[in-house]
Amino acid sequence: MSKPNVISPLGLNAALCAAILLVAFFAGFFGQVNLTGGQFLKGLIGRADTATNIIVQELRLPRIILAILCGAVLGYSGALLQGLLRNPLADPGVLGVSASASLGAVVVIYLGSTSAISFLVPFGAITGAMVATALLVLLSMRETSVLTLILAGVGISSLAAAGISLVMNFAPHPMTLQEMILWMMGSLENRTYYDLYLALPFMAAGALCVAGAGQGLNALSLGSDTARTMGVDLKRLRARVVVGTALAVGATVAVAGAIGFVGLMVPHFVRALIDFEPKRILFPSALMGALVLLVADIITRLPVGSGQLRLGVVMGVIGAPVFLYIIFKTRDSMR
Repeated sequence: MSKPNVISPLGLNAALCAAILLVAFFAGFFGQVNLTGGQFLKGLIGRADTATNIIVQELRLPRIILAILCGAVLGYSGALLQGLLRNPLADPGVLGVSASASLGAVVVIYLGSTSAISFLVPFGAITGAMVATALLVLLSMRETSVLTLILAGVGISSLAAAGISLVMNFAPHPMTLQEMILWMMGSLENRTYYDLYLALPFMAAGALCVAGAGQGLNALSLGSDTARTMGVDLKRLRARVVVGTALAVGATVAVAGAIGFVGLMVPHFVRALIDFEPKRILFPSALMGALVLLVADIITRLPVGSGQLRLGVVMGVIGAPVFLYIIFKTRDSMR
């Protein structure tokens, strides 16, 4: 099903790219030490004083890059899952993938493996994400209703949350518990190129897995039987999307914690502007997800009383009302 475009896909992509560059530039100004535009630019090329160069190149720049990558992953994954499950409420957070990834990361932190082998943190998150997504795909293969899939997601999220609470209850010392809480609340604070290097291979592997899946999602939107007659291997398509989203989302959770609602909101915003075809909204969803997370990360740097906002908290405050609006808007199709 399609509709007249409010804006052309090319125009939307260009506008989003320009907005990302502009917001990324302003994101470099804010932090514990605020910078001017001139200081930030000089720091980028290494022409500022030593302290400013370190702040810009070693702290601000990797944080900005991670915000863009994590937002793109979440937006793209949400669009993929909504197309795969034919479910307008699907996203890695609502369907329990992010919570399960958090459980995997928290278990690794509990075991004390982060200082010994940092690779195990994203591995644990990826494992948790793959288990949750595989369960949802198994349900979708049985042609279950949208309501059943959502309830399954709620069940997976609740089970993962219970597991996280159990692990936190037995945390060996306060520092371990604090690290777990940081993952749960979500943050890009103090991230470095080391975190980027940890996450990037898994994100790239996930992108390779889902490359070219858009055409199959278009066919699947017409129904499973129609997709089969068009030559789509549904089992292979589901496996690619499961593995790809799990790898990428697991890596995102590993470096930024659990960040909800990005993958839910962004595809709806994109569909309101261009099209309902799953393939056509994938790339714009990635760009808009990057923009949304960049803006949210800037909000976390603003002073709020004596405390500091966390990225997951900001997205929850923004995303929960949007989620309720989407439920209200799509209530007829869920009956």
